[in-house]
Amino acid sequence: MHTLFVELAERSYPIYIGEGLLDETLLLTRHIAGKQVLVVSNDTVAPIYLPRLRKALGDGYTVTEVILPDGEQHKTLAVLERIFDGALRDSHNRSTTVLALGGGVVGDMAGFAAASYQRGVNFLQIPTTLLAQVDSSVGGKTAVNHPLGKNMIGAFYQPKAVLIDTAVLSTLPAREYAAGLAEVIKYGLICDGQFYRWLLHRRDALRERDPEVLAEAIERSCAAKAQVVAADEREGGIRAILNLGHTFGHAIEAAQGYGQWLHGEAVAAGMVLALRLSQQRGTVTAEAVDELIAWLEAMGLPSAPPADMPVAVWLEHMGRDKKVIDGRLRLVLLQAIGEAAIVDNVSREELEAFLAPFAPT
Repeated sequence: MHTLFVELAERSYPIYIGEGLLDETLLLTRHIAGKQVLVVSNDTVAPIYLPRLRKALGDGYTVTEVILPDGEQHKTLAVLERIFDGALRDSHNRSTTVLALGGGVVGDMAGFAAASYQRGVNFLQIPTTLLAQVDSSVGGKTAVNHPLGKNMIGAFYQPKAVLIDTAVLSTLPAREYAAGLAEVIKYGLICDGQFYRWLLHRRDALRERDPEVLAEAIERSCAAKAQVVAADEREGGIRAILNLGHTFGHAIEAAQGYGQWLHGEAVAAGMVLALRLSQQRGTVTAEAVDELIAWLEAMGLPSAPPADMPVAVWLEHMGRDKKVIDGRLRLVLLQAIGEAAIVDNVSREELEAFLAPFAPT
């Protein structure tokens, strides 16, 4: 087992990474505050891993299970209420611990519920998808979607710990596994050029889920995110670089309908657009763009956006992005491979001209 820390003063917490951590009773229970546990999972993950979690918890807790429907399309305020319903029905108090067992949707919704229930209760993350392990479970962003924008209703709320059991990835469907790899390569692009080259040279091993290579990729991704979050917990500045490709990607998800494109798939296409715009501005070479495209396509990820989005639709959804401040859209672009920059000088005219070749004629 490897242990990293997200350094946030009194809100600091560990990230545990290793095989079989789901069965480690002492590791789990040391972070549970009281004698009540509210487990939030979904109807895909729960049948596979919830019995193991219940066994690890033992008999010393009163456990409520809230099983949500699986999929980004269910990440709504209406579905969120099911968590509150379970907590209130079983009289959970302020010493309860909310435990998220699942992917990014479960983690985001359980975290938002924990931030809101009785104005904040204990919260643990046990992510079961690659994307959640390297991204959404770390950093304290919690939210639900709105038809007009992704993750627009939520809170910053840090967990007490993140338990990453790398063995659970063996049951992850190929499409979801590939979607997680998009977030892994993002870290290399934004802040670690050596890690990016390391990933490119281990493409086959990653595709085959080599345990040692995958464990190192997860650890290095979590370390990169922990460092950025520690520097800027509430995304007032540098943390925004974690959104490389996300402004384009969130527009794709909203326009296509949540759940049609997986988040990592939309981010993959969005990163290519971000690199193409960086190339157009003279900071990234065409060879770098082609290299990223080849890597993504080898993993089964999209390297281009959907062809049915008019420029007006792009602008509508991008205009609602959380990084828009006082009407100015901020985009994450690259100064070089391994060095991201937040820019706010992309004019509407430049963006329209850039997106026109990707829109229907």
